[in-house]
Amino acid sequence: MSIFSERLRDLRLKQGMTQEEVGKTIGVKRYSVYGYEKGNNYPEVPGLIALADHFGVSIDYLVGRTDNPEINR
Repeated sequence: MSIFSERLRDLRLKQGMTQEEVGKTIGVKRYSVYGYEKGNNYPEVPGLIALADHFGVSIDYLVGRTDNPEINR
């Protein structure tokens, strides 16, 4: 499991969301979110942006480039 996979799953569970709900939020099917969480595949850039926006974290945090989830604007 990758850092991205772990962080996505943790963020989803903290918000009490299902994989299907996350998928609807970013415009993909539940099995795509399942694949992201298992580390089998990754979202395209628009999906990655949508995930970061939805969870209120930076893309760098999602992909493991920083441990700071805050968005620097």
